[in-house]
Amino acid sequence: MSTHVTQRAAVEPILAFDTANQLGSVAVGTPGHVRVELTIGASARHAESLLPAIDLALRMANVQRCALGAVIVGAGPGSFTGVRIAASTAKAIARALDLPLYAHSSLALLAAGAAAPGRAVCALFDARRAEVYAACYRFGSAGDTALRPCADVILAPCVARVEDVAGQLAPYDPVWVGEGALRYADRIGRAGSFAPAALSVPRASSLLWLHAIDTQSSRVSDLAHWTPDYIRSPGAVRAS
Repeated sequence: MSTHVTQRAAVEPILAFDTANQLGSVAVGTPGHVRVELTIGASARHAESLLPAIDLALRMANVQRCALGAVIVGAGPGSFTGVRIAASTAKAIARALDLPLYAHSSLALLAAGAAAPGRAVCALFDARRAEVYAACYRFGSAGDTALRPCADVILAPCVARVEDVAGQLAPYDPVWVGEGALRYADRIGRAGSFAPAALSVPRASSLLWLHAIDTQSSRVSDLAHWTPDYIRSPGAVRAS
């Protein structure tokens, strides 16, 4: 059963999307070929814009929903509302079309977009209350000719003060990326370097890239009871 699903997802188009932050993204393609990728603007309400963006992406890619092989979703952390909308939409589509659902950290998605062989990449989202959602990955190792996403998790997704994250990761000389990194650059200081601001825009195509090397641990085995990775409780997020 699982072998069949993996083979199917490898040859059929995959729908991937993430709305964990103000800017959302939708992509259709396979790990080796992105057919269409759309960005959902900061002024758009994800609850109203995600499904139309998915429909548009599928039309532009000339892909019928019945032809999809899998759904991949950015599973947070980030905006509670945005993460919840993406998760509920992904579950609904997967259930309606009887498709396998895969979930990757939204922080890993962003870090993958700034990946460089052997270099630690730390993704930061602003969690408010002087805190950030943070995770750090090393993609491949020095000298590799091909990147291997998430080969090494240096810091698993967490919420913490930016100074604490910077101090913990300084020995790794990381590349910092994300709107949290841009906002708190002065607090990070010289603990590494900063990716270009353009790379702080989440891209759903990175979910396809991550999927290429992880179709096992990212598989959602219990669709009915799966929940995304909010990290903080919804009440704490709203209070911020």
